[in-house]
Amino acid sequence: MKRGKGQLINCDGFKNMVKELTILDRIALVLVIIGGLNWGLIAISPMYDIVQLLLGSMPALAQLVYLLVGIAAIYVAVVMMKFARK
Repeated sequence: MKRGKGQLINCDGFKNMVKELTILDRIALVLVIIGGLNWGLIAISPMYDIVQLLLGSMPALAQLVYLLVGIAAIYVAVVMMKFARK
């Protein structure tokens, strides 16, 4: 498939890339998306911090979630660099 104007990758290339993702890649991607949505909600109003709403009574667990999201972001950045080289 030919790249059209404004088209980043063709559909077949995207499907192949998704097929190459491991379970760990997919978990990291989901964590990064959840973290990004959480930060977006915090920007709207600090009372929308989903992690604090769900885990506010367990600060150690909330801190673990933030740590996992941060590690996932680094992992996804590295995986994306590998895909960019292909």
